[in-house]
Amino acid sequence: MREVVAEFERPVLLFSGGKDSIVMLRLASKAFAPARIPFPVLHIDTGHNFPEVLAYRDRRVAELGLQLIVGSVPDAIESGLVSAPADGTRNRIQTPVLLDTVEKYRFDALFGGARRDEEKARAKERVFSFRDEFGQWDPRNQRPELWSLYNARHAPGESIRVFPLSNWTELDVWHYIAREDIALPPIYFAHEREVIRRGDMLYAVNAFVTPRGETPFTARVRYRTVGDASCTAAVESDADTVAKVIEEVAATRITERGATRGDDRTSEAAMEDRKKEGYF
Repeated sequence: MREVVAEFERPVLLFSGGKDSIVMLRLASKAFAPARIPFPVLHIDTGHNFPEVLAYRDRRVAELGLQLIVGSVPDAIESGLVSAPADGTRNRIQTPVLLDTVEKYRFDALFGGARRDEEKARAKERVFSFRDEFGQWDPRNQRPELWSLYNARHAPGESIRVFPLSNWTELDVWHYIAREDIALPPIYFAHEREVIRRGDMLYAVNAFVTPRGETPFTARVRYRTVGDASCTAAVESDADTVAKVIEEVAATRITERGATRGDDRTSEAAMEDRKKEGYF
């Protein structure tokens, strides 16, 4: 993080209020202590958020005195930049909003909390992920990172996505949360929620997910990852503390995105296609 601040003119940290970006914010806070974090945070807001996560986002930004920049998908739909998909989900149309926001603020380095263990396309990327002037990623055009040496060279209009947690696992993230005693949105811990079973996934009944013939029921669930509420599922769980979550994650054999993100199941290459378009 210090190297990025030294090498780039306008870095920004992607911060959604999810656990990985929360850990990133803690790392940034420690990297530049006792000074304030020297860059703003950016949230690409689908408009389909879990209220608990947005409340956490706003509270944490206020506590640290950070500038929060929001790229609004609802505003982009209204302006005609993107069109709302027929299925109601909005993760796919985050990309043009992200690229438009990057261009507007001239960001040249974007910190993200992506990890290699989440999804196989993310395992192809390096810590420094070069993006061309259109914000797009070409997996064949990656720079070597021997001995953890990073090539930050870029022309005007180009940018680098920076993934400091690349070599962490979901379990590493939770161990760090435990070690640092980091507060999280309550959605990450087991709680009673009205859900429907759609395929093999449990979706919360809310303004964005309504039954389509399924019968709602109440289950004790938690979220392993949070995103667009219209396509992010919960998992049945009794883990209501960090220690219990660590035990649960240590025993699981399916990735968090594989277990809970419906948008990643559209095709085998769904994530890779989105990253080539400019997704983070």
